[in-house]
Amino acid sequence: MVRRPAFAKSARDSPMTSPANTPDPEESGRLQDPLEYERRFWSRGVSGVAGVDEAGRGPLAGPVVAAAVVLPPDTVIEGAADSKILTAQQRTALYSVILDKAVAFGLGAASVGEIDRANILVATAWAMRRALEHLPEKPGHVVVDGLPLKSLKWQHEAVVDGDALIHSIACASILAKVCRDCLMHKLAVRYPEYGWETNVGYGTKGHRDAIDRHGPTPHHRRTFLGLQFEMEI
Repeated sequence: MVRRPAFAKSARDSPMTSPANTPDPEESGRLQDPLEYERRFWSRGVSGVAGVDEAGRGPLAGPVVAAAVVLPPDTVIEGAADSKILTAQQRTALYSVILDKAVAFGLGAASVGEIDRANILVATAWAMRRALEHLPEKPGHVVVDGLPLKSLKWQHEAVVDGDALIHSIACASILAKVCRDCLMHKLAVRYPEYGWETNVGYGTKGHRDAIDRHGPTPHHRRTFLGLQFEMEI
């Protein structure tokens, strides 16, 4: 039997909620209806359900990028799933479809300087908040992937593995990933030694070896070049 999250609160309720209990992936897999979560709000007249996700929390270099996506009622983006399980070609194709079909979308980022000055969790919340602020209208409900983020300063619900369970979050994960990868590909032209055209800033062996040889760039996260660098994360 599927153990579904208790998705009861809207964006007008408490500013932060505990993460919902998600179904056991081995037991149930992806929900049969990809819009099951959103329908709970559409059926109550809440049309603006914004799914929010980020890309780039773990790399040694580059910003963290977030996206917010509001889908029209009953609209499924065929093939959309957690961006981590899709190929680059699939993500790029879906990116255009999502932009075409979404009611609204917003993008936001937090810089390397902000990541080093605060920390990656706070910077992730800032990126998500900026993505939400770039929506043309305030959504009726906000749901984010992962754990609640106090620094988001936006009423929201958090769902662990939300990018695999909630369609609007899956779409947001694709937008964030494609945008961040594109940025890192552009930076790779200026810094060809680090292999960002393929590793997009993550700590591969080749990337770490390049840092040893050439030193860090202004786009490297200084706070990530200690223990995380040594642990090959």
